[in-house]
Amino acid sequence: MKVLQLFLVLSLALMVSAVGAADGLIAVKSPYNAKETMDRFEAVVKERGLNVFARINHTAGASKVGKSLRPTEVIIFGNPQGGTPFMECAQTVGIDLPLKALVWQDASSQVWLGYNDPEFLAKRHNVADCPAAGKLGKALAGMTETALR
Repeated sequence: MKVLQLFLVLSLALMVSAVGAADGLIAVKSPYNAKETMDRFEAVVKERGLNVFARINHTAGASKVGKSLRPTEVIIFGNPQGGTPFMECAQTVGIDLPLKALVWQDASSQVWLGYNDPEFLAKRHNVADCPAAGKLGKALAGMTETALR
């Protein structure tokens, strides 16, 4: 079992990319189309007992103003159990909570699932040693891995 877990972690690590050089963004290639990727991620979020506050379809919004945008969707989710300990380290972290994940299709039709790295957010708010950031990072990586299997 440990070998399988190690293999999955290494596989996920190989798929992670610094897409677009966005500071603090962890982006993972998805083998699914954008809608299925977001549906799968949302299902995992709900299975883990987290609240889904919103799911925002930027593509649909763009079409309302006569614009075209490749599939791009954000989900906003979380719960006080994960967020409160992070805000106890620095209340300003609240500007970056609840958590968000973005699914988008790039110009070459590759679909990505991305989220803000909690460790990056901790540094942004001058609490790099906050243990909640590491825990949230592991939870997000696990949810991403599960959704993209």
